[in-house]
Amino acid sequence: MPKGGYNAADEVEEECNFCTHILGWMALIFMIPVFPLILMVSIKNVQEYERAVIFRLGRLVSGGAKGPGMFFIYPCVDSFTKVDLRTVTFDVPPQEILTKDSVTVAVDAVVYYRIQNAVASITNVADAHRSTRLLAQTTLRNFLGTKTLAEVLSDREEISSFMQTALDEATDPWGVKVERVEVKDVRLPVQLQRAMAAEAEATREAKAKIIAAKGEEDASKALREAAEVMSVSSGALQLRYLQTLNTIAAEKNSTVIFPLPMEFVSSFNSHGKHGPKSH
Repeated sequence: MPKGGYNAADEVEEECNFCTHILGWMALIFMIPVFPLILMVSIKNVQEYERAVIFRLGRLVSGGAKGPGMFFIYPCVDSFTKVDLRTVTFDVPPQEILTKDSVTVAVDAVVYYRIQNAVASITNVADAHRSTRLLAQTTLRNFLGTKTLAEVLSDREEISSFMQTALDEATDPWGVKVERVEVKDVRLPVQLQRAMAAEAEATREAKAKIIAAKGEEDASKALREAAEVMSVSSGALQLRYLQTLNTIAAEKNSTVIFPLPMEFVSSFNSHGKHGPKSH
């Protein structure tokens, strides 16, 4: 064909370009009124204590969790989940535990934990909070089952420390940090409480008797030492006699009997025996 002849390919290309321009203008005209809506859907915001884990067409978006502040997502393509990073407190329900010495007790505790890895808490476990709580219950039962009743009652700090360490290691792959565990209460059966109270009362009475006996022993030793001192010095006996009279006079009794010193009685008897004979 001559150079200036009609070319069908050029005509088809011109028609395609025209359609493309038409579609582009139509899309632009359509987007102008809905652009504010698209912008509202695309812009998200999370608080200082939150993080957003974004998935794009089912895949985790690189760069980790987003936040705090503002971030963008693609509508109909992206989905995201907010994760709260604040410390969470929950009560472990009372657990019926059979101790090592075959005593049934009910023990409850309180656990403090937080999410330290938002991505791991979403991708590695279905429900990090529920899983942590169930694990705390089973760990408490299993560990206290190896302790005697006396150890459960007295070693609360050791129990709390072990629980905190065990839970922290187990929940680390879930992005959970267990900060603290405290044993709240240990409830015993009523019959056991009565038996322990009776035992404690008997122990207190025995200690009281021992203390009283020790006091009597010390008092006897003191009296013996005082008697030895008074037997050597007659003046000490006279001073003790005068102190006793002073104490009796201070009590304001209506009738006071003054005992005579033994020396006075002895001298009186001696005078009666060796006195002058009557004619």
